[in-house]
Amino acid sequence: MPTPVYQSLASSVQNGDFKSLARCISLVENQVPGTDDFLQQLPSSDTPVIGITGPPGAGKSTLVDGLIDYWVKAGKKVGVLCVDPSSPFNLGALLGDRIRMSEWYNHPHVFIRSLATRGSLGGLHPYILEITDVMKLAGFDYILVETVGVGQSEVEIAGLADCTVVVVVPEAGDEIQTMKAGLMEIADVFVVNKADRPDADRFVHNLKQMLAPSFAHKQIPVEVVKTIAHQREGIKELSDTIDTVLQQTKTNDRQYWLLAEKAWHLIQMQRMKGVSKAMLKKEIADAVAAGELNLYSFVKRFY
Repeated sequence: MPTPVYQSLASSVQNGDFKSLARCISLVENQVPGTDDFLQQLPSSDTPVIGITGPPGAGKSTLVDGLIDYWVKAGKKVGVLCVDPSSPFNLGALLGDRIRMSEWYNHPHVFIRSLATRGSLGGLHPYILEITDVMKLAGFDYILVETVGVGQSEVEIAGLADCTVVVVVPEAGDEIQTMKAGLMEIADVFVVNKADRPDADRFVHNLKQMLAPSFAHKQIPVEVVKTIAHQREGIKELSDTIDTVLQQTKTNDRQYWLLAEKAWHLIQMQRMKGVSKAMLKKEIADAVAAGELNLYSFVKRFY
């Protein structure tokens, strides 16, 4: 059974208390005793999770700000998780809360939480699945997860989100070529932001040409939406496209693959329980000092 503190918090979270939600996320993030029992008691939820990813500088935060504005005006309740890069030394967030979203921090229908990657290789928080499921307890209409946008996080978000939105800008031609293999597989929607820039239409045309071969392997074609996020242009079209993808996802095999990805991640996390980088660092330092470190023999102890 969940501990009393979790039971009282869960009740408050379901009643819309954001302070209790923040406390609950912190407990899950730090894996306090009773967390596993609490997670096993969570009710099923249809709250959609939308992943927003893409290279740095594409305007992801501004786009998220625009979606929040559009959905709040439509009477929706929105939860946002911003995954920030971590310091490699203390594992704290480097960016902290997003300045562009500052107007929403005290809004009664918006909850925003920044999370550090804590050194996770994929660029997402190690307990992102659990935290997202706790967020669903609060009855949001949408949950947005904005990633760091570096390395593997563009691909990893597909294992979390019901709809994955990849944000790019017209100048990103070379980056698209570099990231193409992973992005073409995981994107449900491409957003060409800053579409008022020169050559935006040609970039959209080329992007659609690049996407065409992947349509044969996808049950749902990848949509391309143009936006100028700082002017709120294209936000309605993006929201409509996201809703269409979410409706289609419910009726195809993608949902089961998504759940399988989540199950795989959770099993992996359980098997790694008790192994931390701080503990590994200490043991490695001791082995090096003793002059007897063979990395392959060292890691064999943890298999």
